[in-house]
Amino acid sequence: MGEHNAVERYRRSPELGPSLFFFSGGSALRETSQALAGLTYNSVHCITPFDSGGSSAVLREAFGIPAVGDIRNRLMALADQSVRGNNGVYALFTHRLSKQASRAELLVELERLASGEHFLMHCITTPVSGVIMEHLHHFLEIMPLDFDLRGASVGNLILTAGYLSHDREMGPVIDMFSTVATLRGLVRPVVDRDLHLVAELEDGTTVLGQHRMTGKEVSPLHAPIQSMWLTDSLETGTPVSPDVDAVIRGYLVTADLICYPPGSLYSSVIANLLPNGVGEAVCENPCPKVFVPSMGHDPEAAGLSVADQARQLLRYLAASGAPDNCRPLDCVVVDSRNGSYPSGVDIPALRDMGLTVEDHQLVTEKSAPYIDGQLLAELLVSLC
Repeated sequence: MGEHNAVERYRRSPELGPSLFFFSGGSALRETSQALAGLTYNSVHCITPFDSGGSSAVLREAFGIPAVGDIRNRLMALADQSVRGNNGVYALFTHRLSKQASRAELLVELERLASGEHFLMHCITTPVSGVIMEHLHHFLEIMPLDFDLRGASVGNLILTAGYLSHDREMGPVIDMFSTVATLRGLVRPVVDRDLHLVAELEDGTTVLGQHRMTGKEVSPLHAPIQSMWLTDSLETGTPVSPDVDAVIRGYLVTADLICYPPGSLYSSVIANLLPNGVGEAVCENPCPKVFVPSMGHDPEAAGLSVADQARQLLRYLAASGAPDNCRPLDCVVVDSRNGSYPSGVDIPALRDMGLTVEDHQLVTEKSAPYIDGQLLAELLVSLC
């Protein structure tokens, strides 16, 4: 009853809702983020800027920038769609240029967007449209002559132009578009640097680049991941050890709840734990720390039970500064009745690690076999 009352109270006054901190990379948390926007305006989303595939790879190679695609996805998930003009902003930021059109045709479309003549610009109110057009004009000015526009996300082009015009700082451009889209939450990259993921597999193979780990663009990994690190060169894979972004650190130590949410175990969640100071900051905060494992098959976590996944989280949190006497993870939330955990949960092993296991309904008939975003959002705010 108390949990229900808390959820209803936050629903009535989301501006007073709790600060939930998410270590999150890709799209697995999109529906939960949308649901959270109706319960709290104070969620914080720590995003991995390490994507090295698709149109992100084209932008990163051309400009030497962090990946902006997952940042764009989360910005749009948290945008208040009830605000006039925001539906138009959402449609524009999620629009992709054709993969089949000629370069001349794509340039014409981009120029029409930058001039405000494109139909997607007609539903966007001023002065928002002016800000967007300014950034698109800037992208056209800095775009290399051989830049491949096929399949490009317009939102990614806009964020890239903003990043480069703000002295290669992601914070100012995110803040600007958070205002433009009336964001109900805060989004930040875990580090503001042009870095990539590297994994060593148990058979000794080294895999360079996030897109080679997820099983989406290339074949799934042929062996389990043994270790993972960051590099500034996909040619050598030499390890680098950046510090966690100072803004992210500040939100970590003041959050009301820290969540390791559903998503690809290594490239979406653990990737956020690699920078120096993450584990230390988590341990400075006495708030609840909750792991919500993904449902279904995760190619990166093949053969790992939920308990095995929790061990990996603890391992990388320790490597990024969590002291031995700290508890950077308290609780694991599962749905043992409706959820799909291919390698099992292993509740006794979780309890042997000193972790509490919370068993709640997370999957509905509509969402199956995945987590229902509304149910998860309500559960997390009730745990604060």
